[in-house]
Amino acid sequence: MFPAARPQRCWVHQSRNVTNCLPKSAQPGAVKAMQEIYNAESRTHAEKAIEAIAKTYEAKFPKAVAKITDNREELLAFYDFPAEHWIHLRTTNPIESTFSTVKLRTKVTRGAGSPTAALAMVFKLVESAQARWRAITGANLVPLVRAGGRFENGVLVERSEVAA
Repeated sequence: MFPAARPQRCWVHQSRNVTNCLPKSAQPGAVKAMQEIYNAESRTHAEKAIEAIAKTYEAKFPKAVAKITDNREELLAFYDFPAEHWIHLRTTNPIESTFSTVKLRTKVTRGAGSPTAALAMVFKLVESAQARWRAITGANLVPLVRAGGRFENGVLVERSEVAA
């Protein structure tokens, strides 16, 4: 739909993939190190945290470190958007949790029956779930993002005007 859009990875899924490559004893430390990356106050701090995790785990767990270092740009893509939007952009879990309600109800009822009944059930479940959705923080900045405004570390970068 948006061919010019840059790819981005979900931190929840990425951290699960990384911890799957680690023994149970190393997982808590790695999870804290990854939290330092995605909770960093700027891209520079996140880059330093990636280097620290690489230095710490590279010797013993190169596959786990490769999952972070190989996807560095996709994982840090949210730093190029307004800081108010970061909490929404780090993860795809809000989308998945919405559909988990539908998935659970489908399992409980052992299928939805006809396609029409399935569509009605999904509609009503999502309609009731939307009451618990979190509103977008900084919604006033969405038009700037859509218009191609450039952000660095969450702050709008003003264009420098060239004198004619």
